[in-house]
Amino acid sequence: MPAVDPVPLVSPTPLTLRERSFTAANPAVMGIVNRTPDSFYSSARYPSIEAGLDAVAGMVADGADIVDVGGVRAGQQGDWVDADEEIARVLPFLQAVRDAHPHLLISLDTWRSEVARACAGVGIDLVNDTWQGADPDLVHVAAELRAGYVVSHTGGSAPRTDPDGVRYGPPGPDGVPRDDPDDVVADVLAVLTEGANHARQAGIPTNAILIDPTLDFGKTTRHSLRTLRSTAQLANLGFPVLQALSRKDFVGETLDLAVDDRLEGTLAATAVAAWLGTVCFRAHDVRATRRVVDMVASIRGDRPAAVNRRGVR
Repeated sequence: MPAVDPVPLVSPTPLTLRERSFTAANPAVMGIVNRTPDSFYSSARYPSIEAGLDAVAGMVADGADIVDVGGVRAGQQGDWVDADEEIARVLPFLQAVRDAHPHLLISLDTWRSEVARACAGVGIDLVNDTWQGADPDLVHVAAELRAGYVVSHTGGSAPRTDPDGVRYGPPGPDGVPRDDPDDVVADVLAVLTEGANHARQAGIPTNAILIDPTLDFGKTTRHSLRTLRSTAQLANLGFPVLQALSRKDFVGETLDLAVDDRLEGTLAATAVAAWLGTVCFRAHDVRATRRVVDMVASIRGDRPAAVNRRGVR
């Protein structure tokens, strides 16, 4: 009797940036560099250019394909950072990274078009818009820069706001949304499809448009877990999928763990997302993530083992 795969596997849409392609066989790992003094994960704070460059060199050695550089904390804690300060934090560092690693793919994590435009001379490969098009001009700047673009889902939350009383679904008899967990998935699918089609109309190629369900943003832990479980539906939308899972609150709340203790939960979520068709992973722990996604790619049958010695003559 022929062997049958117990679960049909999605063949995800490849990601292509600067003529480099990433598929289920070779998923991209995106290392995180926060040019902020108040990032939620203290080990990822690189306030000096020298420390950041050392971190990037380590990430590259550990298997990072992309580095994602941000200058503003995502959550509402910490000081407000205006566009000029954000530019001052990221631009000199981006240039230093480009000088040190001319072939490395560089992503800029910002929701502001003026920040992306100010960094045009660096040669940015990807604009990571984590706030669902809050600045409608950002996608057009990404197209002008011939960069890829990340389409995110935040439930309509404004930049640097934390979720509060979030519900998805139609109102009940009392006028309050009933918050069916299936409704968050429907909303994520609809928003990402609309955003990706908008990016394509702006001139960004399909394979350079990453769709990110953006777990934690505009979501409770229950919402994030349900959305992660639906990754295959995202992968079937026809755009490459990005998952930013690293040490997030949904991992911490699920296991009741502080940020520094969330690696194993993050890697479990990473393995599930990889199996279900994600092709790009934003990660603090590059080496561990690289090994997990490569192992899953081989279990899926997309990647051969690096060596074959056991039982072989």
